[in-house]
Amino acid sequence: MNKLLEIQINKVSSSRLTKTDFNNLAFGQTISDHMFMADYRDGQWYDPRIEPYAPLSLNPANATLHYGQSVFEGLKAHKNDIGEILVFRPDANFKRLNESAVRMCIPEIPEDIFMEGLRRLLEIDREWVPDRAGCSLYIRPFIFATDDYLGIRPSAKYKFMIFTCPVGHYYAKPVAVKVETKYTRAIEGGTGSAKAAGNYAGSLYPALLAQREGYDQLLWTDGKTHQFIEESGTMNVMFIINGKLITAPTSTGTILKGITRDSVLTLAREMEIPVKESFLSVDELENALEDGTLEEAFGTGTAATVAHINRIHIKGKDYVLPDKSVDAFSNKVLKILDAIKYGRMEDEHNWIMKI
Repeated sequence: MNKLLEIQINKVSSSRLTKTDFNNLAFGQTISDHMFMADYRDGQWYDPRIEPYAPLSLNPANATLHYGQSVFEGLKAHKNDIGEILVFRPDANFKRLNESAVRMCIPEIPEDIFMEGLRRLLEIDREWVPDRAGCSLYIRPFIFATDDYLGIRPSAKYKFMIFTCPVGHYYAKPVAVKVETKYTRAIEGGTGSAKAAGNYAGSLYPALLAQREGYDQLLWTDGKTHQFIEESGTMNVMFIINGKLITAPTSTGTILKGITRDSVLTLAREMEIPVKESFLSVDELENALEDGTLEEAFGTGTAATVAHINRIHIKGKDYVLPDKSVDAFSNKVLKILDAIKYGRMEDEHNWIMKI
């Protein structure tokens, strides 16, 4: 195993940093200089290396292109006031990546390859971590099949990679959502709890239809009855009704075990906010909107962090939510999360890996 930690490093001859406008960062469009890679063959991961970020060469018969055997993660790094890099909950992302891998019949990544590869990559590209408020370095680890074989079976070879992107806000303003009661994102026994590439591909068309109607995202409902709210397209979703925080449970296997979701629930319980992990029905949401007992609605996710929802469409009717006050729970918890991520508050939960 120690041999795997001998990471070969090939740095760029000329950095693209000087050509990057850190004042105008569109999400996911600017890529840092380097990428980490390791390959899998004959039952083991080997050849961990860091190379200049560059296109890959793929055979047209590549298994992932045809059968979608691919999983990924998303996490962020921030920079504190003294220039240290703070990575938020990478251990949780490592665990979830392997849970997704098991579900998609992909070999698990050893912890030392994931963590040491991430650490060395960020050490080399540390100047790509923005030091501006509201900005961060988005980190994308992923695994995909590399067999060149047109046959439906698990691949025998895989590639694990990590690359990074300096980013600004994913949502620059509150989002409008539409409750989806026709199309299905996931169903029990499926891959809804895995961060599998195909899950997102299947959600694109319904989301596009909603965007054409003026909505940013969907609120997905359960695949059996379409009566219960599950999650949104890019985030878990939470509601505060009569002072109680309500969010769908992850026990059914249809909902992603969001790391920001878990962080928000942890902080809510510490703030003595009543938490109910239970499915909210579409009718219950509609009633709460009608009678004014819905106090807040927001999404949680790595990219979005905490995204306020200001408009909800149900059964042909739009409901506009009031602007959030400074004292709103979603604003308070976002402020706490940012303080932890940027090193302005003590990390009591050991959520930060410091580089």
